[in-house]
Amino acid sequence: MTAITHRPAGVTPTQDQLLRFALRADATLCAGLGLFVAVAADPLARLFGLTATAAWIGGAGLVAYGAALYSAARLGGIRRVGVAVLVGNALFTATVAVVLASGALPLTRAGVAAALAFTAATVGLSWLQYLGVRRLA
Repeated sequence: MTAITHRPAGVTPTQDQLLRFALRADATLCAGLGLFVAVAADPLARLFGLTATAAWIGGAGLVAYGAALYSAARLGGIRRVGVAVLVGNALFTATVAVVLASGALPLTRAGVAAALAFTAATVGLSWLQYLGVRRLA
């Protein structure tokens, strides 16, 4: 089975390849981590300082986001998708920084470390997405 994507006129497959890869990598990371968190919500909640319900909802949200992002990576207007994801990732990173700095959540040290690790991965993938969007400009 072949996936068919529609590219705007003037965009070659090699120009949008990096952005599509970065979006799919982001989607895969989010969905995979979300599935793990949703399945292991109870023990992870105790480890990170959250409730099991909050962990499960966060995991399920990541799975849904990952699935939506993976589908969006097939769209023709990939530059718009890339810019929207970049803005969302920047807002996510800023929100995590504010939450961690303010102590708004009762996170344990392991919870803070996990949040920082996931945010670092998000920043790394955002850099790839940025390079992919720039290639299309």
